Amino acid sequence: QVQFVESGGGLVQPGGSLRLSCVTSLSDFGAYPMAWYRQVPGKQRDMVAFIASDHSTNYLDSVKGRFTISRDNAKKTVHLQMNSLEPEDTAVYYCNSFPRKDWGQGTQVTVSS
Repeated sequence: QVQFVESGGGLVQPGGSLRLSCVTSLSDFGAYPMAWYRQVPGKQRDMVAFIASDHSTNYLDSVKGRFTISRDNAKKTVHLQMNSLEPEDTAVYYCNSFPRKDWGQGTQVTVSS
């Protein structure tokens, strides 16, 4: 069973930064596109950043220029660097592959003064 373990969340003031990490047990990790998602209570889970196996990336419009997704295939890890955080970024953040596997526990990000 594939696992995703997200970490790095926390409480940060508006304008601050956080770096999320996701470690996976996915075999042949480098061959899989990966993505970060976020979800707030009562709303759907939205993709915020995507990275292909060739390291090309794509972002939700509202995070472009602020968030950067990266991957380390040797460590089976995907990161999300989040800068200039806004209260609207508050959510639980998850990572997953394409095709998607079972979800991990996620990591809570709270942006508040």
